[in-house]
Amino acid sequence: MKQLNILVVEDERNILKVIKAYLEKEGYTIFTAEDGEKALEIFNNEEIHLIILDLMLPKLSGEKVCTTIRSKSNIPIIMLTAKVEEDNKIEGLSIGADDYVTKPFSPRELVSRVKALIRRSYNSSSPLAEKLVFNNGNLEIDINKMIVKKKKRNVELTSNEFKVLTALLTKPGQVFSREQLIEMAFGYEYEGFDRTIDTHIKNIRQKIEDDAKNPTYIITVYGVGYKFGGI
Repeated sequence: MKQLNILVVEDERNILKVIKAYLEKEGYTIFTAEDGEKALEIFNNEEIHLIILDLMLPKLSGEKVCTTIRSKSNIPIIMLTAKVEEDNKIEGLSIGADDYVTKPFSPRELVSRVKALIRRSYNSSSPLAEKLVFNNGNLEIDINKMIVKKKKRNVELTSNEFKVLTALLTKPGQVFSREQLIEMAFGYEYEGFDRTIDTHIKNIRQKIEDDAKNPTYIITVYGVGYKFGGI
């Protein structure tokens, strides 16, 4: 894959410098912002592949930055914060974050999480093409930009829904079990239940199918799992 750009949003300069140094050592190109408004400016003007986002920011909170970005993109987001309570973690994940790291943290651990999230989001069993079109343009999927369009209109999938859809797209027509989809979409360390896939599939169908009860794209193979059936 081409050079990856990471946006680090952190108002504590010492922490920002450490994160930047560790990630640059791994070969990533790093953009930095010390407040929420600057973060959105960079996101809107640069090709960013992953965001490390502190919650406690001046001018615009990390939560607001996250919800704003998530309303237009499925880009991977790692929340970085001193808030350690479980409710804060749940809130961060519920507004669209893909992972959550609390301060103080090990820079090595953060780098490992970045690599794992990038691998799950971009590299793991990638679809055959970057832009896919099905049913004479009824459904369009841009893998790199994480954009889905139904009848030329943007469809807002969550990050996890996009990962499940991308997993199915690696081999259209092949049947995947729930366990296989979990491993492909979320990795070995995923702690959810396999039936979570059913919820994601239901939500995806409601967004991309003309008739969710009689799907054209995501087909249930009873007793086995799911396959992508678009042509």
